[in-house]
Amino acid sequence: MYQGSSSLSMDAKGRMNVPQKHRDALQTQCEGALTLTKHPNGCLLMFPRPVWEQHREKIAAWPMSARPWQRIFLGFATDVEIDSAGRILVSPELREAASLSKEVMLLGMGSHFEIWDSTLLRVEEEKAIAAGMPESLNEFSF
Repeated sequence: MYQGSSSLSMDAKGRMNVPQKHRDALQTQCEGALTLTKHPNGCLLMFPRPVWEQHREKIAAWPMSARPWQRIFLGFATDVEIDSAGRILVSPELREAASLSKEVMLLGMGSHFEIWDSTLLRVEEEKAIAAGMPESLNEFSF
């Protein structure tokens, strides 16, 4: 179960460090084999490869009416490996798709991660807070 946020810097070649706390778990779970793909909310999704493979099978089975969504999730999917320095390389296409700049946020979302441009994430959080809690969470409490 991956959770927590990490503020990271992406270098000019598109490499970013995977924080040690997650790197160790990812080495155990999938030997550092990851898959990145685009998300329509403006971020990238990062999956341990075995988790992605389960999702990929489901996405591939979607009906033809969902073809545009298959293009988003499957068409942008890129396999990456954690290198010996603990980094992953984000392709130029994926960096552009998520408007990633130098400052990024890695968010643990349970079974996977989201990678956000730091500024864009702040804007999205502000919009979500301004809109209020969705009705589906009315019964939720800590």
